[in-house]
Amino acid sequence: MATLIDMPKLSDTMTVGTLVRWLKNEGDAVTNGDMIAEVETDKATMEVECFDEGILIKRYCGEGDEVAVGDPIAAVGESGEEAPAGTSSAPAIKEAPAAPAPAPVVEAPVAATPAPAVVEAPAPVATPAASTGGRIKASPLAKKIAAEKGLDLATIQGSGPGGRILKDDVLNAKPGAAAPAAASAPAAAPAATLEELVIPVTNMRKSIGKALVASKTQAPHFYLQIEVNGAPLAKLRAELNGNLADLAPEQGGAKFSVNDLTLKAAAEAVRRVPAINRSWEGDTIKQHANVHLAFGVAIDDGLVTPVIRAAETKGLREIGAEAKVLIKKARGKKLTPNEMSGSTLTVTNLGMFGISDFYGIINPNNAAILSIGATIKKPVVNENDEIVVGQVMKIGLSGDHRTIDGAVGAQYLQALKEILEAPATMLV
Repeated sequence: MATLIDMPKLSDTMTVGTLVRWLKNEGDAVTNGDMIAEVETDKATMEVECFDEGILIKRYCGEGDEVAVGDPIAAVGESGEEAPAGTSSAPAIKEAPAAPAPAPVVEAPVAATPAPAVVEAPAPVATPAASTGGRIKASPLAKKIAAEKGLDLATIQGSGPGGRILKDDVLNAKPGAAAPAAASAPAAAPAATLEELVIPVTNMRKSIGKALVASKTQAPHFYLQIEVNGAPLAKLRAELNGNLADLAPEQGGAKFSVNDLTLKAAAEAVRRVPAINRSWEGDTIKQHANVHLAFGVAIDDGLVTPVIRAAETKGLREIGAEAKVLIKKARGKKLTPNEMSGSTLTVTNLGMFGISDFYGIINPNNAAILSIGATIKKPVVNENDEIVVGQVMKIGLSGDHRTIDGAVGAQYLQALKEILEAPATMLV
């Protein structure tokens, strides 16, 4: 008898998942432990595992479709066996009304890299795009690709059930297709100079938005900033990389970024001011025994914050290596929920973009977030009251006033400044 594979609950807050990519086609043999699909949750993109052996006889959803937790996505059985009827507990997905089409404007086709082809069951004969009350039925992935290619969904014929537009319908459509002629032509619109996009909100982006709105509205933020002499840190980094970057890993080779050094310094500073490592628990305030250090990584869908566990117990080499692994996983959307949860302090760095100073939104339930700016050359007054060229780094701190007061934030920034201006102390 065929076995249904349901949409798994891959995080505590997950209610629906978007099937991003099929890893197995109908007719493929599968065994226990095979990964059959990639699913985007509200936190990450993860693989769905098969726990049966047999043939994948039915896929109940397409790439880009949203499926409720517990609803079937595939059936596994024996060759030639008829797949059971899929059942759905999810309410119909409401789609935003399509914006009124502007007067046709002839534009150059927008270059786009086609998504990898997927072998699917034979599609029914294409029908005009199905619409109801001004809405056009299309999968989220089809909408996204159409927006990237600058295509009007109203001009594309859908091959899915009820004329629903699928990914391949958009990929096979010709750029620059004219919209259907209106009964009376409106006044000519001005020629577009920038690309207009309607970008679907992913589950991850929804989760980020919800968490940050909650943080900004529930946690009373206060802000502090300190200037640091960035020259000693730059000198130490140059010396380390000059001696280690060209060596093989087995010979102790390593290359460190400014981010690696500031993460290490941030963890070390907590040893001196442990009160910064707290969280608001409602009726209590918890001071944590370890520094679980989160850091921001920018990806297409927003900002994710992987966590280095017990960072205060790890050396610079270990923190640098772990950060590189987590950054690679974040950019490949392979972070697990466990690798993005449980932080006690967060560091975000925009210095690589030339941003000199800014303030972040606190990561729930941290007491603070550090904002690392770029090291900028500017005139400074030295210890001899001489105006010289200095290297100044500005570090901001956003604090949760429920959990810590300004004095704690100031003490922590002072400790961090002392470490960064004498960075060799964090190597012992």
